[in-house]
Amino acid sequence: MHRSRVSTLLLDVPTAEAPAASAFWSAALGVPAEPVPGEEQFTSLPGAVPGLVTAVQAVDDAPRYHLDIETDDVAAETDRLLGLGAVEVGRWLECVTLRAPGGLLLCVIPRHSSDDEFDAAARTWS
Repeated sequence: MHRSRVSTLLLDVPTAEAPAASAFWSAALGVPAEPVPGEEQFTSLPGAVPGLVTAVQAVDDAPRYHLDIETDDVAAETDRLLGLGAVEVGRWLECVTLRAPGGLLLCVIPRHSSDDEFDAAARTWS
């Protein structure tokens, strides 16, 4: 048995366009744009979407949006989503990148939210 929840909305943009995209989304959503220390590819947009970590991510790929699903068991959640039809397309640190039916990307990531936040929103899977 494990638990998971949607935790993060990432606005993936080409690396060269990340500063302009971060400034745009900050102004458009009325929130600060804050670099994430030690993770220079991310610019946090705190408070942009209540209940979700929201950030601009600089990528060497096409622009897109993607969701992160945080879980207390990355392997079990990855297996569950693969069983639903997702396909693994990569790994980075402890995260697994999947392509869902329809072509959209998502990442399965280790739990990072507070106990209260995770407990309030996580679903339990067997």
